[in-house]
Amino acid sequence: MPELPEVQALVDFLSARTDGLAVTGVELGSISVLKTFNPPPDALVGLPVDAVSRHGKFIDLDCSGTHLVFHLARAGWLRWSDAISPTRLRPGKSPIALRVRFSDGSGFDLTEAGTKKRLAAYIVSDPAQVPGIASLGPDPLAPEFTREVFGELLHSRRAQVKGVLRDQSVIAGVGNAYSDEVLHVAKMSPFALAATLDDAAVDRLYAALRETLSAAVVAASGKPAAELKDAKRAGMRVHGRTGETCPECGDTVREVSFADSSLQYCATCQTGGKPLADRRMSRLLK
Repeated sequence: MPELPEVQALVDFLSARTDGLAVTGVELGSISVLKTFNPPPDALVGLPVDAVSRHGKFIDLDCSGTHLVFHLARAGWLRWSDAISPTRLRPGKSPIALRVRFSDGSGFDLTEAGTKKRLAAYIVSDPAQVPGIASLGPDPLAPEFTREVFGELLHSRRAQVKGVLRDQSVIAGVGNAYSDEVLHVAKMSPFALAATLDDAAVDRLYAALRETLSAAVVAASGKPAAELKDAKRAGMRVHGRTGETCPECGDTVREVSFADSSLQYCATCQTGGKPLADRRMSRLLK
């Protein structure tokens, strides 16, 4: 799943390539991908792209006040083409969920792998009309996201810190991968309770959150959309590296598996050398 750094890179990528262009077509390959019905897709045709921005993991193309907003979900991606195929999409006949064409012949497709179709697009007059955006928490890289704000968010929630970091209504843009990375840098168990963290732990976690995301944004910046997935994987310290060596201490990276996801961590760095039980409501093994 693309998270804040990759989504920001896609926003920068699209912003540079659509500067001065207008939308000439919006085609649906999957009727279910579009979650709104008014305005219709044709309302975007002929409108210039004024800005491309990010709201958490949502990408927002502002076309003269009409917004095409989309969320790539777990298995979605954006494929850019300087010369988009002239073939018009037919619903149900293509792996492409949505295609957008621009006035210079370029465009992009939104695709989604797997059987769970969660990719979502919206055409709205105000991004706040998108339910997922309306409920977003603060952006962790915004100047106003101070250590004090972060501490208040943590101490108001009696939940495991891994879940708090991933909760989009608490902090916008962090998902499974970067929460693993942040917790590894902070040397903190993913199952630590957010409300019980002392000041030193909050300081450590705040610094790890800001530094990890900022570094990932810099690493992703300027890369074409086609290279962002591989760049993300290459930059991971523990996430997706089960069985490999921890770059910090040399221990083996371990995994906790859930029904539809998993987390990775280093026992030496994060849990005092104690492996975590591999079940959803795990606690440190006694």
